[in-house]
Amino acid sequence: MSKILLSETTLGNLKLKNHIVMAPMTRSRAVNNNEVNDLVATYYKQRSSAGLIITEGTSPSPNGTGYARIPGIYTEEQVNAWKLVTDKIHEEGGKVFLQIMHTGRISHELNMKPGSKIVAPSAVAAKGEMYTDAEGMKAFPIPKELTLDEIKEVIEEYVQASKNAIKAGFDGVEIHGANGYLLEQFIAPNTNQRKDEYGGSIEKRSKIVLEITEKIIEAIGKDKVGIRLSPFGTASDIHPYAETNETFSYLAKELSKLEVVYIHLSDQSVFGAQAVDPETVKMIRKEFKGKLILCGGYNSEKAEKALENDAADLIAFGRPFISNPDLVERIRNGSELAQPDPNTFYSADEKGYTDYPTLKSLSLNSTKI
Repeated sequence: MSKILLSETTLGNLKLKNHIVMAPMTRSRAVNNNEVNDLVATYYKQRSSAGLIITEGTSPSPNGTGYARIPGIYTEEQVNAWKLVTDKIHEEGGKVFLQIMHTGRISHELNMKPGSKIVAPSAVAAKGEMYTDAEGMKAFPIPKELTLDEIKEVIEEYVQASKNAIKAGFDGVEIHGANGYLLEQFIAPNTNQRKDEYGGSIEKRSKIVLEITEKIIEAIGKDKVGIRLSPFGTASDIHPYAETNETFSYLAKELSKLEVVYIHLSDQSVFGAQAVDPETVKMIRKEFKGKLILCGGYNSEKAEKALENDAADLIAFGRPFISNPDLVERIRNGSELAQPDPNTFYSADEKGYTDYPTLKSLSLNSTKI
């Protein structure tokens, strides 16, 4: 029995039903104008027994919408559409943060609105390809290096997106500083080759992250702002670098000063990256005074142990939530978990999205037979 994991807790001013977080996962169902819909609302409602839901990455601007069918939060229509989701979650007693994700160079123009620009800290293309609905797999293009004025515009886009999220009924926002997207492109040396105030030293490469965080806090309040980081991650062609521990020690200290409500650490070793050094986690735990969320390959036993040892305050589960909408109930009962179908992770309809059965529905169907 996972005693701590299933017990109530708090996050800032929020009371959470348990210590379980539904991790952000791109699902590519925003099929019309990057707006979520009733299907998306149903998906999140099904999983609202989590203590906290963090949504899929959501773009603050047309320039940040790099993947096919990912949602945005930059138009009035998108804000109104997200209200469908937040209402459904809150009706079930759940809490939800919107993850703000600007994809930066991990983009393709075929997935973006006409007139959009693919931007990054430096004009360095990522290796590899990206899926587009129009033409299938395409090589990543060379992005446009952001000017100082454009960086100011990006910062304001994040701030406005945060205000829009609160207007849409979200309990807070998570700044996506991980997985090789725009903000980590500034943090990582191989993607940031700038010579100005936003490039070079650890402090300069971290500057935009801290500026965005500070301005969002000013706009919506510190209890409503979290951030996701992925030290040692190699997603989206981020290369390992010698200053990793120093970089995230600095970020932890500065984010603690800003009093963000949580840091969400993503361990990407399940996807082939180097595991986050346990000493790095301990260092961040020591330097950061807010809540710490750990994510990456956790089951209920491993999660309970992390909480017992005070390694984290909350544990995030990703793929188990895809195929187990009643994951919390299954953990409570010690029930077997259903396995997800990777072929439907990023498709456009309900298959592999809202059609995974719960234990209750399976029992009812068995009774009928």
